[in-house]
Amino acid sequence: MSFWRVLLAILFPPLSVIGRGCGSILIVFLLTLCGWVPGVIAALVILNNPNG
Repeated sequence: MSFWRVLLAILFPPLSVIGRGCGSILIVFLLTLCGWVPGVIAALVILNNPNG
């Protein structure tokens, strides 16, 4: 997980998970619409997953 991905996850969460597939982008986008904090948390969890 690079510094730039973490920074992007904080500023605009859906863009940070763009390399993880359509499902991840959709989930993070919907959570970001519900609130900024859930979107950031979801993006950081997806980025921290080594299997993705």
